[in-house]
Amino acid sequence: MGPLAKLNMAGEHILTGTKVAIKILNRRTIKNLDMVSKIKREITNLKLFRHPHIIKLYQLKESEARRFFQQIISGVDYCHRHMVVHRDLKPENLLLDHNLHVKIADFGLSNIMVDGEFLHTSCGSPNYAAPEVISGKLYAGPEVDVWSCGIILKIKSGVFQIPDYLNQSVVRLLLHMLMVDPMKRATIEDIKKHEWFQKDLPAYLFPPPYDHDNSVIDQEAIAEVCEVTLRERALSGDRGVPKGTPGKRAKWHLGIRSQSKPLDIMSEVFKAMKVLGFEWRVVNPFHVRVRRKNPIGVSYVHMALQLYQVDYRSHLLDFKIISNISTEGQIEKKDSDEVGEQSKVHHVMEFFEMCAALITELAR
Repeated sequence: MGPLAKLNMAGEHILTGTKVAIKILNRRTIKNLDMVSKIKREITNLKLFRHPHIIKLYQLKESEARRFFQQIISGVDYCHRHMVVHRDLKPENLLLDHNLHVKIADFGLSNIMVDGEFLHTSCGSPNYAAPEVISGKLYAGPEVDVWSCGIILKIKSGVFQIPDYLNQSVVRLLLHMLMVDPMKRATIEDIKKHEWFQKDLPAYLFPPPYDHDNSVIDQEAIAEVCEVTLRERALSGDRGVPKGTPGKRAKWHLGIRSQSKPLDIMSEVFKAMKVLGFEWRVVNPFHVRVRRKNPIGVSYVHMALQLYQVDYRSHLLDFKIISNISTEGQIEKKDSDEVGEQSKVHHVMEFFEMCAALITELAR
């Protein structure tokens, strides 16, 4: 097709069986060569023609446009949930794979969002950038991507008119997404709940909260924890506790880091504990008391698991030994001098074995 465009065979029209092709234009080349008006004339003229020996220009059906838009919003929603704002959403950065599924590309202008902090960089393509971005005002992030998605959905010029043939439901959605005031603009949640968007919405695009992504176990963190634990054990064994000196029971802490969502992490923990045959009691969704029966005795080993947020991207699952316990599994309230050193060391070693088993299962 020459330097301005490429022609790709797109397949077959479902209803008519007609072979169709897609002409892909290079916007930058067109602008540099001052060919914009020529391309617009070509499109306008082809829309007027209906002749057996002249190619026909097809419009994208509303159902197909909605399918693409649903995929775009699903991808943008995923970015926002992981605290990333794209800031350069436009048709050129929306690719299609061989199955005609949308792939959002070019994260060169994206940024990390931090709760309580605003962004101020004016970036992206002016035709698709939100008013607050172009004017250099502060913005949170998600609202500017919503504006760009609204432009992608339909708008072709700065002063736009709503065509009569557009469904009134999608018109209302468009106008809500293109509110100049970002506080009144539609959010991703508003879009997801809209009746037009909900029609024929594939379930996989927005899975329920408890459907989780693949959990990420930081192997380097596990190795570091094991190394620190061995060093602490060696130091503790060298020092000892002087006889006749009451000492506090040692507080052991272990932990593993993960960048998964909190509910996903706890879901994997519960699955691992079930596989290992642990018993547990939920204190709250992110705090669990766990016990395991000694396979060669009648005693139990107790520990607590609690999830902490380390920073805006990662969480720490803390392993903490609770205390020595009796045969019924209740915490013994005895002074440390009543418990022999051998018994205490044995209890701590059982705790480490319990931690190692859980970490190994989580890493699978």
